[in-house]
This record gives sequence, structure tokens and C-alpha cells, in this order.
Amino acid sequence: MKTTITAVRGRQIWDSRGRPTVEAEVMLASGAVGRAMAPAGASRGAHEAIDLRDGGDRFGGMGVERAVAAVNGEIAALLAGRDAADQAGLDEAMTQADGTANLARLGGNATVAVSLAGLHATAAAEGLPLWAHLAAGRKVRTPLPEIQIFGGGAHAGRRTDVQDFMIMTPRAATIREAFEITADVFRAAGRLMEQTGRLAGAADEGGWWPMFSSNEDALSALVQAIEMSGHRPGEDVFISLDVAANELDSGDGRYRLGLDGSEFGREAMVERVADWVRRYPILSIEDPVSQDDLEGFAMATQAYGDKVQLIGDDILVTNAERVRKAAAANAGNAVLVKVNQAGTVTRAKAALDASKALGWAAIVSARSGETEDVSIAHLATGWDAGQIKVGSFSRSERMAKWNELLRIEEAMGADAVFAGPSAFAASVAAGLK
Repeated sequence: MKTTITAVRGRQIWDSRGRPTVEAEVMLASGAVGRAMAPAGASRGAHEAIDLRDGGDRFGGMGVERAVAAVNGEIAALLAGRDAADQAGLDEAMTQADGTANLARLGGNATVAVSLAGLHATAAAEGLPLWAHLAAGRKVRTPLPEIQIFGGGAHAGRRTDVQDFMIMTPRAATIREAFEITADVFRAAGRLMEQTGRLAGAADEGGWWPMFSSNEDALSALVQAIEMSGHRPGEDVFISLDVAANELDSGDGRYRLGLDGSEFGREAMVERVADWVRRYPILSIEDPVSQDDLEGFAMATQAYGDKVQLIGDDILVTNAERVRKAAAANAGNAVLVKVNQAGTVTRAKAALDASKALGWAAIVSARSGETEDVSIAHLATGWDAGQIKVGSFSRSERMAKWNELLRIEEAMGADAVFAGPSAFAASVAAGLK
């Protein structure tokens, strides 16, 4: 069988922070080879798959020799002779062999790299680009991007409490046009920061690292940058925020916004974000409360879930069962899908499928510690997710994915359809009217 696995190989490579990570290759009987790399997050949910790190002093404890050894040893032996086209079977074999709920023994960084590499190998054996292999003949859309303009939180030395200040262009006609509008806003934001003496450099995900006096100062500056770019906030360009409230949770039920010098209980935190939604052209909010605060997430949904896309990241951790539980509690209307957060392709796809079955939106996402791997551009397209979040509009590990989406759109030719406003859950679409 041409998709029979003949060998699996792992190696240590380096991510965008200069930290070690895992790359895997899967070789098939046909001669086809698939390769993939594991990303890593700075802001991590407590319930997600765990990277296996070496600890000790070398590389600040971030080495991955044990994870690479798992790929070259136990995983390679386990998968030899298996059919790579059976993605669910391949992933289940690794999950069962690991024996933990969060893939801590073999390492989520080992399993996700192998899982993705197997997927790439199967597509290569079929002579198809990965997105087309995943689409399996269905009509799919290029995804609407969320693109960071200002970085904050764990991605920029906590210079702002809110982690990501992003933009969305749902009325663009193509993904190419969406990127061109984004480039205008990104450059304008840089000029604004230079002119006002508030530019400190580049954040982890490539956005501007600004010196703001408050979180609201960042929102006002983003609106100003959109206007400076020649586009219209709330018409052509909308704002998306990743609050990453888990990073603000003091552990005693209080949220501390250091930049604002403020402290809030759950209700007041929900109201603070609701006030921003009322006063700024915001279409999407991610993680407005902490990872275990399902009640707070439900409160946020009640307060502004009919006006914005309300995304669960740390609270859902790309887990289908957690998505269904949140939906039953009316907590959120969208899920962030991170393959390394789930640990395998199959688990990530299950979370995306659960969201679609519920009528929720889905956003396939990169991590803050990234590589030049372009898998998620293909996953977001081939799975017809509708949206993608990669980071900012600079740094090659980000631009590799944006540029791959341009190639995918071009390859689709006359069949290319940009997700645009259709990517939003029905409850959010009203915000575009």
C-alpha cells in the first residue's frame, strides 16, 4: 500500500523565540514524505496537551531531546507498517501508547509533529496540496484572518494587559485584499507609534510593541491607525481582542489590570469588556475571563455575545467535550482551534466539528512560539474553518503562513471564495449591519 509508513524520524529544530522544538518526518512506501514542526505557546491553558521538555540548565530547561527520542524510538516503532491515510488510527495509537490525558509522557510536541507529518505524507502520496486533500472534493473557502497590530500581555513584556489588539476585514472580496488592507493599517500604526514616541519594538508575534498609558489608550490608537491608513473603522476594518484574562487572574477571583491600576471582580471585569464593545468597533473577543470561569464566560455571553464573536481559548483548549459543555452553559459562540493544544490532528478536528455542529464559529490558530511550518493555512482552508489567526503582519514565521494562503487562493482559481462575513456565527453577523 502506497501510504504504508516505512519510517518516522524526529529532530530538534528552533522556533521563533530561539527555543528548541520538535520536527518530525513520516516516510511512506510510495516514497512520499511529510514534514511538520511543533509550535509552542507563551500563554497556555492548564488543560491543554503538555510539551515534553528536558528541564535542567541547558536552553533554560526548554530542550526537547526527550521528545525527539520518543519520536525516533517508541513512536517510530509504534507506527511502522501502519496506514498513514488512517489519520484517526495513527493518532489514537499514539494517544493510547502515551496513556495520559494530556500526552505528558510522550509529549504533545512529539505527537503533534508526527500527527501533522503523517497528514502531509498522505497528501503528498495522493499528489495533492494538503488543503485539497482535506477538502476531499468539497467546496471550501479561504479563511478570514485576525491579524495582530499591537502586541501585549505575555507577548510583549505585559506592556498592556490585553494580549492582542488585532484587526479583521470581513468585507474584503479576497484574502489578497484583506492582506493589502492589513498592510495599510500595520504601516500606519507603526508611523503613529513613531510620531508619538510610543514605539518600543516588536512583540513576540510580530506586532508593534507600544508604550501605552492604558489599555483603552491602545484601543484609541488602533482606531486612529485605521483612520490614518485611509480605511474606515467599523465599516472596512474591525477590531478583535484577545484579552487572555487567565493571565490577569490573581487566583482569588480578582482580575488585575496593572497598566490601568485597576482590580475587578468577575462582574466588573465582564462589564469593563462590555463597555469597550459598546464604544469601539469590536467584532471579536477572546478569553474575557479566566480558564476555569465558565459562569463568567456565560455572563459575558449574555452581556455581549449577540454583538461579537466570543471565543474560548484557554477555557476550551481545543477539546470537543469542553466545547459542548460550554455551549450547554451558553458560554461563548466560537472556539479557537490550536492543533498543538489538542496534541493531534484528530483531536483538533473533533473540536472544530463540535463547534460547527453547535452553530459556533471556529478559528484555526498559530501559537506565539512558531516556525516556518505552514500547516495551519491548509487546515483552515481544507477544513473550511472560516477564520485563521497567525499573529501579526511581520516576521517570517508569520508571513510564511499568510503567503501560503495567497498561493492557495491562486491555486483555487475561479473557484476561490473568501470566507469574509460568512465566517461569523449568525449571532455575530448582526454586528456587520
